[in-house]
Amino acid sequence: MKRQLLLAATAMVFAGCSTQTQPQPTGVMFESPAQSSLMGPAGPQGPSGPVGQQGPTGVTGPAGYALAGDRGAQGPSGINGVQGPTGATGSAGEVAVGPSGPQGASGPQGATGAAGQAGAMGASLAGFSGPIGNAGPQGAQGAAGETGAQGPTLIGPAGPAGSNGPAGEQGETGATGAQGSSTAGVAGATGYSGPTGAQGATGATGAQGPAGVVGHWTAYREFWFEYNSADVRDTQTGTVAEIAAYLKANPSLQVGIDGSMDMRGTDPRNQDLSDRRVSSIRHALLDAGVPADRIQTGAYGDENQRRDRRVAILISTAG
Repeated sequence: MKRQLLLAATAMVFAGCSTQTQPQPTGVMFESPAQSSLMGPAGPQGPSGPVGQQGPTGVTGPAGYALAGDRGAQGPSGINGVQGPTGATGSAGEVAVGPSGPQGASGPQGATGAAGQAGAMGASLAGFSGPIGNAGPQGAQGAAGETGAQGPTLIGPAGPAGSNGPAGEQGETGATGAQGSSTAGVAGATGYSGPTGAQGATGATGAQGPAGVVGHWTAYREFWFEYNSADVRDTQTGTVAEIAAYLKANPSLQVGIDGSMDMRGTDPRNQDLSDRRVSSIRHALLDAGVPADRIQTGAYGDENQRRDRRVAILISTAG
């Protein structure tokens, strides 16, 4: 009975240690008062078990990333192709008349002059009508007029046909004439024209034509000054910028400043005032970026168009 209890205890120990990798011997356990464990010494190692079957091949992983190498050096440039023929020069550009500028403000109205005195009315005296004169003697009869031109001829109707005359005697037989020469036939009509050939390729575009020519000084803008002053008004700084932009867009043009005085005006008529006004406009244009070689001064406009305290700006083609 005691032996059976030991065997049962040993089985319980083996059940609790089933997680060990190596199998334990199943020998008889002896009770020993000096030991608290019921497990005896390890037995000899058993033979290795058979090798298990090889597992299935794993799924193939995603493809690796490609790494591009550095770009190679740029090859030499090919030789330039043969230059094509230059097209014909385009026609000269037209000179288009620009839009009219805004109308300037009306000048101040002059004072109304004093009305002149009415002259005294002269006395009227109607004369008497004279008597009617006697009729003059009758003039001599005029010469007879020339004979008129002959009237048109009237042709009468044709008379009736005359009767046939008697038949004449038969004449002798004439000699046989010589054989005539052959005459070349008339040339046939001209044949039809052949079909029109294919249109050739369009030629290269020619060079742009030169800018239009302003052959004489033409009024463009104007500046007005205060009485006896040579300072450009603040309200006309926009005109300076407009002139500078127009000359920049049209490099073939030059500007002329005409500061001629109006001999009929009330402004002090001295050359120094005129020169100072021209100089003020010239320096304003230079400050706006207009080159000095494109600004000229002098008398360019129409003398009849000169006005008091006004300086005219004109343009023309340079050179």
